[in-house]
Amino acid sequence: MGRLVVLILLIVLAVWLVRRAIRGKRSGPAGVPRNQDLVRCAHSAVHLPRAEARAAGGVLYCSEEHARLGPVGR
Repeated sequence: MGRLVVLILLIVLAVWLVRRAIRGKRSGPAGVPRNQDLVRCAHSAVHLPRAEARAAGGVLYCSEEHARLGPVGR
């Protein structure tokens, strides 16, 4: 009976270590790199990755619609 308990504990420990090692290699949520620059939409103040931002008139926006509307306050 004692050997069975030790065997089960070793298996659980091995599975835990493998899962921990796999999780440590992932970059971030949904595979987004952790060091990606975030920018702020000039219209809605939403933060988004620079790669997804739309530029218009030297200002960054989160969508084509907000780029068309322009910054808040105009």
